[in-house]
Amino acid sequence: MAEARRVRAAELFGQGRSGVEIARMLGASEESVRRWKRVWEEGGADGLRRRPATGRPPKLDDAQVERVRTALEQGAQAHGFEADLWTLERVGLVVERVTGVVLSRASVWRLLTGRLGWSLQRPERRAVERDESEIARWIAHKRPRIRKGR
Repeated sequence: MAEARRVRAAELFGQGRSGVEIARMLGASEESVRRWKRVWEEGGADGLRRRPATGRPPKLDDAQVERVRTALEQGAQAHGFEADLWTLERVGLVVERVTGVVLSRASVWRLLTGRLGWSLQRPERRAVERDESEIARWIAHKRPRIRKGR
């Protein structure tokens, strides 16, 4: 939407409209319109278009990310881990095996949450010996007797 306003401003510059008039028409500040006009005069309407983010490109391309997704969806045990639980270290090892790229823990986190859309999930802490039927029986029979004795 911001790019569309800047491009519209470029059209209005071409028509010879004043900066004040353009600012009012587009709901922008006069200062922004002056800045857009300088950019427009130097580079034309293309100068006002959105540019891709600068910075270092990601270490994994889209195809590699999809291979990692497929590998992770197989589960941790499929990759030789004892429990079917993913940790940043384990995911990092799988990324290295699948793509040959070594990622830091922070980069693994960004991969999981940003590019794969995963979220933090903590396993429930429950005793292995837990017996749901015994718990239900206790709640139904013994607990009411205990509460009556108050």
